[in-house]
Amino acid sequence: MNRREFLITSSAAAGLLALPRFASAAAGTIDLYSGSDANIVDLWNNVIRPAFEKAHPGVALKVTDAGDNNGLRAIADRALAALKTKTDPQADLFEQFDPRLPSGGIDAGLWVKFSAENIEGYDHINPLAFDTPYSLPYRGSQVLLAYDTTKLDPKDAPKSWDQLTAWIKANPGQFIYNRPDKGGSGGNFVRRAIHEANGRDPKKFKVDNFTTDFATETLTPALKILNDLAPALYDKGAYTAGNTQSIQLLAQGVVTMVPVWSDQVLQAISQGVLPDTTGLVQLTDLALCGGFSSITVFSNGANKDAALKLAAFMLTKEMQEAIITEIGGFPAISWDHISDDLRKKYADVIPSTIPTFPGGDWEKAIADGWYRNVAPGISRT
Repeated sequence: MNRREFLITSSAAAGLLALPRFASAAAGTIDLYSGSDANIVDLWNNVIRPAFEKAHPGVALKVTDAGDNNGLRAIADRALAALKTKTDPQADLFEQFDPRLPSGGIDAGLWVKFSAENIEGYDHINPLAFDTPYSLPYRGSQVLLAYDTTKLDPKDAPKSWDQLTAWIKANPGQFIYNRPDKGGSGGNFVRRAIHEANGRDPKKFKVDNFTTDFATETLTPALKILNDLAPALYDKGAYTAGNTQSIQLLAQGVVTMVPVWSDQVLQAISQGVLPDTTGLVQLTDLALCGGFSSITVFSNGANKDAALKLAAFMLTKEMQEAIITEIGGFPAISWDHISDDLRKKYADVIPSTIPTFPGGDWEKAIADGWYRNVAPGISRT
């Protein structure tokens, strides 16, 4: 799911949001659109863009915040229409998007198919990162459990779903997660409950196998699990408004444990937002969801060749190590291509598995079901 937190405080503010305005594509300027959090957009503007432009004189990179996945979907729909009319889509590359959307896009040839033939360094990509040849992974992240080691001894930290739910119930008020449509840390905690209720089988869920009946069948038992946990949560069933708010409550000592994104919590620890007494643990029966953010390149973009150079540039050691040091993310290339000091420093959080969960219609069904069955008294605004 998309990790962007919506911090809009009124419907009036929401009305101010609009899709990025299109202008004619500038020759030699790569038009990149992102639907990620502000820290990722900043990474592209402040670290990646100057490094790429220095390495490729004469090529410029323009980074535009598309708002969220819906903003990217609208641009992709326009690009598919442009493909049919053989006109300029006025976009070259997406940061973090599922090329299975829009429907029919792959079959129509909307996206470039990546391989070792058109991307240098393709053979260095971590096998865990591959999803489809139409998306090029360049950074990863996974939801972990962060906890206060001054209150919970690391040897007692839960390492399975049963242990986690037992700990939550035995320590009422000490755990909280964010509403599933307000950030991926809480959203993936909800998805872990869905996996638990369905045989711990992430492969059971696909972006193209959604039906209302199947969603009812698979989500209902998971929502019952979450509803059962609610009275034991902070304030007897409170939920934060986003990833950052969960980290803040942990930092303030209000709660003992929260689900967190690996990149955000590592960054929070390194910046002193969270103390060095913060512990991190992953469930070993089935890990919490995560995934790799991928680049997609439009086949009909005016600057396709330059966009492919940028895609390959993101797999260089320099950029992959920047993913680690600048935002606390996981590299998309295998860790044996990362320097020894970084590999040793992050040994405890290097993932062996990264379960995923599809987006598309599943996102709305999960959020709707959660609000209706788990937190009916909470406003969605």
